[in-house]
Amino acid sequence: MLTIRRATDRGHADHGWLRSSHTFSFADYHDPKHMGFRALRVINEDRVEARNGFGRHGHRDMEIISYVLSGALEHRDSTGSAGVLRPGEVQRMTAGTGVMHSETNPSDEEVHFLQIWILPEKGGLPPGYEQKAFSEEERRGVLRVLVSPTGEQGSLRIHQDVKIFGTLLSEGESVAHEIAPGRHAWLQVARGIVELNGVELRAGDGAAVSEEERLVIAAREPAEALLFDLA
Repeated sequence: MLTIRRATDRGHADHGWLRSSHTFSFADYHDPKHMGFRALRVINEDRVEARNGFGRHGHRDMEIISYVLSGALEHRDSTGSAGVLRPGEVQRMTAGTGVMHSETNPSDEEVHFLQIWILPEKGGLPPGYEQKAFSEEERRGVLRVLVSPTGEQGSLRIHQDVKIFGTLLSEGESVAHEIAPGRHAWLQVARGIVELNGVELRAGDGAAVSEEERLVIAAREPAEALLFDLA
């Protein structure tokens, strides 16, 4: 069963320096029908103007993933971790017992990225941070694991039974994913147009998947997408 969440139906916020679209309830946008899916709690598509960003603020007991589509995103946090993310780079921050951080755009162009929150397997974890680049070649025409609970294949390690795959597809290209019994999936289209088991999805669209054995993602034009495999 596929349940489609269209980009146009998401919550939207425009703060001038930040334009954000919320797949699930977030901040001032609240919809009891869209509070998350399994352990996946937030997918925000954010665009932050040049030389601006999220000032220092706190989180706790959340796994926060950032995936940059264009531009640059600079991270700093109270553990001393710091880094600049660019397209193809992914960061994982475990907020755990509490962390203060900032996410800002240090460049002269807009940064476009996905901010993803996942509920951790338990509360009170030590704060942590990882950052890694995944080349276009690694993601082209395959489902490349970016995040996993074991850090398999050089992926970032998350404290939850969730795998996140990234893919870049050329027009006419397709990839398939087998879903184990009792598991679920979410597909988020970042760019382009795909068909998921024959259903068209465009940039910003998402789809919750339950009671399916196999997913086929076929690109109708060049596309970029994230696939979540969830308990």
